[in-house]
Amino acid sequence: MTEPGDHPFVAAIKPLVDAMGGELMDPSLAQPDDVVLAWEGQDLLAVRLPQLSDSLDHILAALERRHGVPLAQLDRKSKQDVVRILEARGAFSVRHGVETVAGALGVSRFTVYNYLNRDSNTAKGSGATAKGSGATNQE
Repeated sequence: MTEPGDHPFVAAIKPLVDAMGGELMDPSLAQPDDVVLAWEGQDLLAVRLPQLSDSLDHILAALERRHGVPLAQLDRKSKQDVVRILEARGAFSVRHGVETVAGALGVSRFTVYNYLNRDSNTAKGSGATAKGSGATNQE
């Protein structure tokens, strides 16, 4: 029999586990909060999920890799896009999330809140137009 690390199922889920910042391990080492995955009725591996605060750091690092430069070096529009992505992924529900993101972007907390409010106001404005109220966005 092949080792768990050589199993095609492990190879298939490894990119997902890595993207989440999780850790693959032998099922015998699993703790109660770990997720044990079985294949054909046998425990094949366990996944230890990261703590929520660690996930934010992992997401920020992934965004930095995607952009190819430190997030603080991005232009304003790109920083706004990053904030939009982070909001969609729940980054601001983490304790000190705004502060962590502001530090990574090299901006103030106030600026992050402005980016969030801007997106919120834009969505409200487009919603009113979509409902046929005749309202227009004059930004």
